[in-house]
Amino acid sequence: MGYVQKRLASTAAKLAVSPSHVHEFLSKKAVASTSSRDFFDAQTWAALQSPPESALTTFAHRIGLADVLGSPDVVRQACTHPSFLPLYTRHYPEKPQPATNANLATLGNSLLGLFATEHINATYPHLPTRVMKAAVSAYVGGTTCAAVAKEMGAAPLLRWQRTPTSLTRPAVLHPDALGSVPRALTGLVYKNRSLLSARKFVQRFFLSREIDLRSMIKFRDPRQALMYTVQKFGREPPKSRLLKETGRFSNSPIFVVGIYSGADKLGEGFGSSLKMAEFRAAEDSLHRLYLTRQPPHLVQLPTSTFPAGRGSIFDLSGPEGSYKPGSMSDSEVLYGSAGRTGAQTPGRHTIEGDEGDLEDIL
Repeated sequence: MGYVQKRLASTAAKLAVSPSHVHEFLSKKAVASTSSRDFFDAQTWAALQSPPESALTTFAHRIGLADVLGSPDVVRQACTHPSFLPLYTRHYPEKPQPATNANLATLGNSLLGLFATEHINATYPHLPTRVMKAAVSAYVGGTTCAAVAKEMGAAPLLRWQRTPTSLTRPAVLHPDALGSVPRALTGLVYKNRSLLSARKFVQRFFLSREIDLRSMIKFRDPRQALMYTVQKFGREPPKSRLLKETGRFSNSPIFVVGIYSGADKLGEGFGSSLKMAEFRAAEDSLHRLYLTRQPPHLVQLPTSTFPAGRGSIFDLSGPEGSYKPGSMSDSEVLYGSAGRTGAQTPGRHTIEGDEGDLEDIL
């Protein structure tokens, strides 16, 4: 044992660290190379080291998966990105390559998309398709997965290597590698337990978050969209009514406009002008429709029909859960498009107003 290794071992002993947790240095050839270019690199050496088993076991207990993941080797695999293999092979060509989370992350990514899609579709049945895709990305996208991994404490356990962009593969950055850890953990829970256990894990760490869906819904012309939406549902044409106003002839007037379909009030909005108030009222009416949320106790998911036992969904036997599918809603809105081209029809479409009440609105 060299002087540096003895010094490291003695320092670890003073810190009450087990000698088995002391990292192994690189080979003597790599440390004492004659070429200055190949001289020992501390950062490379630190990147090649495997986390101690105590840290891996602590991580498994912290996220509540100690009984599911089992040995620390499984946790080490979940925290090893495929980009780590070229670095490891270059410095240890004679040793077998470590197991990575490539297949587990792919499986977990598919499960995350499945659970998030069915949760959003069952909770917000009238959400437009594009907004649903954006909501799925907000719940289980790459940025969210990286944030969840940091909250779990997986950043110190991650083994990866930054790679540049090539003709066949995009660049691998730290958030990309870090986001693979929650995906791999989802795949491990599904593999070692069941589909329902994986869904509980995703519900706990991902779907329990609050996402602002209102900011994702934007309309070029909400008045026109509301007119076609009300017509699609067979309701009376929407009409704008001035509810309150103050300071009409001052420098800062305020108008409050409500939109009604028959006797039902669809929404209301305010603004410094009548057109602005009507615009916001139409937007509020559309938000009330598309953000209609199913009560939590009435939300039923298709995956709840699988048996609750352990194992693969193809091998399980037992009573299936009850499931009552919700009504299919038309989640697309026509904005006066001509045919399937999406081109806007000429002319200006507005909401009808009450004669004599809102002559200045339109």
